[in-house]
Amino acid sequence: MAINNDELKDKLLDRVYHENCPGCKVDRDKQMQTGFPYKQLVFIWVVVLCVALPISSLFPFLYFMVSDFNIAEKEEDISYYAGFVGSAYMIGRALTSVFWGVVADRYGRKPVILIGLVTVVVFNTLFGFSVNYWMAIATRFLLGFLNGLLGPIKAYACELFREEHQALGLSSISTSWGIGLIIGPSLGGFLAQPAENFPSLVSPDSLFGRFPYLLPCLCISIFTFFVTIGAFWLPETLHFHKKNELESAFCVSDADAETDEKKDSMFISLLKNWPLMSSIIVYCVFSLHDMAYTEIFSLWAVSPKSLGGLNYSTEDVGTVLSITGVGLLLFQTSLYPIAQRIFGPIGVARISGVLSIPLLTSYPYIALLSGFMLTFTLNVASIVKNVLSVSIITGTFMLQNKAVEQHQRGAANGIAMTLQSICKAIGPACGGALLSWSQKRQNATFLPGDQMIFFFLNVIEGIGVLLTFKPFLITNHY
Repeated sequence: MAINNDELKDKLLDRVYHENCPGCKVDRDKQMQTGFPYKQLVFIWVVVLCVALPISSLFPFLYFMVSDFNIAEKEEDISYYAGFVGSAYMIGRALTSVFWGVVADRYGRKPVILIGLVTVVVFNTLFGFSVNYWMAIATRFLLGFLNGLLGPIKAYACELFREEHQALGLSSISTSWGIGLIIGPSLGGFLAQPAENFPSLVSPDSLFGRFPYLLPCLCISIFTFFVTIGAFWLPETLHFHKKNELESAFCVSDADAETDEKKDSMFISLLKNWPLMSSIIVYCVFSLHDMAYTEIFSLWAVSPKSLGGLNYSTEDVGTVLSITGVGLLLFQTSLYPIAQRIFGPIGVARISGVLSIPLLTSYPYIALLSGFMLTFTLNVASIVKNVLSVSIITGTFMLQNKAVEQHQRGAANGIAMTLQSICKAIGPACGGALLSWSQKRQNATFLPGDQMIFFFLNVIEGIGVLLTFKPFLITNHY
């Protein structure tokens, strides 16, 4: 039953605060808080950035890394093996997303956040030290398997802020995530193979010369290490009361803890909530497409011209992605809000999906260019493609949150993350394998060479666009 604002205010003022309960302390501090919570917002933004950076930082140099492992018999097979390294993280995350959500509900948000950050420090660094293919697979898998931070951080943001700032807290997570997925590959592109890219600064016999892919991983790990130290001062938001029971502190609109029976009932009701599940499925289809595109773009760019690629170096790819990141940031902060007000989130997603199809079709023809025209056209195409992708993801993410009431969003995000992780694991594995197969078809009559891989991407994009229409997608607003 809904409560009006006056009743809710009275309820909060009359609430009993327990001594030595971290959740009660946070609630009390929120009631006394004045002004904008800049410090909490920055902390959450930085924590999410630490998780986002390692996910795609490897894509610009993954082709060269797998080549150095000498596991591929032919050059055309490199992309096939690279796909499994790219998907290992998401496979690990898909297996434990629900588990880490349960741990966060039982033992607290803060322990899961700290474990996730330490996991990045340890296993992202070990990935940079990889000396063979299986070590690379194992470290990436464990990086995802032991890192369950992203789901609980959404609930944490909801619990840490006053009601009027909760939407901003959630939006800071998605913004940090998107920026991290752009900055990560930029770092990977610029800092990988430093002995080749900066011979005057790095000797081939030095540590970074012997481990050419360590530097970008180490930079991210060092940054995460300092954030981990700062995270020890983060407040816990779970309530610890009598009988040694942990009680989840929901958002202000649902302050009382639910019983286990009600939580089970809520979980089943979420699975039966078709507006929610349909929006999650659409979100997952586009996520699969975006993860596959992210890996395919980098592998395609560094592939030799003879295989339909651009023959770019890791530094060249880093430059393209850096320019793309700047363009994406400008669009998200200026033009997207205008487009969203005019067309609505689902309208923007549909238009972006339709425009992406001819754009992706042009990529094999961009590879035929050279010099300034290649550089200019590729940068424009990359900016536009990523702008369209982020517009789609932002729109579908908004639909998910509008499909459920405020107190159900943590569980809904947990379901979405598990399904999304599975799709994002499929994307790189299948994308790498299909790119390898496509590059062996240089003389085929139907969609020769890389035309085939971009055709497959367009098929996925087209399916996603079709699913945004009724009767499949049904919107429900709270």
